Amino acid sequence: MIKIAHECLANVKEDIKPLLEKHWEMVALNQGAIKLNPNWEEYARLDDSGVLRVFTARADGELVGYCVLIVSQSIHYSDHIFANNDVTFVLPEHREGATGYQLIKYAEEHCQENGVSLLNINTKVHIPFDSLLTRMGFDLIERIYSKCFKD
Repeated sequence: MIKIAHECLANVKEDIKPLLEKHWEMVALNQGAIKLNPNWEEYARLDDSGVLRVFTARADGELVGYCVLIVSQSIHYSDHIFANNDVTFVLPEHREGATGYQLIKYAEEHCQENGVSLLNINTKVHIPFDSLLTRMGFDLIERIYSKCFKD
């Protein structure tokens, strides 16, 4: 049984570290040049200010997935609050069921209940979950290009 919840960073930080490492190993590009090194102080500051939203999926208490959003007033549309995805991940062995759907749906409902106008979730081109997002009513609206300047 999977339990989905909204948790504060302090309660999930130690549980999230090993999953974050697995997530980075599976999806990050430029791993030789850009190492995983979360700014936990900034995450804590965002959490304390109410901007960071951490949604978790747990199986028998063990963290198996997360969806982390940054929720703030839009700087382009000042009369709206946007929720922008920082990271979303579900362990591969928990992807066959509805865990990813439940996690995103829970975050979506939280956003709607808290006055968010727009929820943006980004996916990796080489490991997409676009079909899930499309089934959930999300629209593809933007592409992001990157260029690494580190060796």
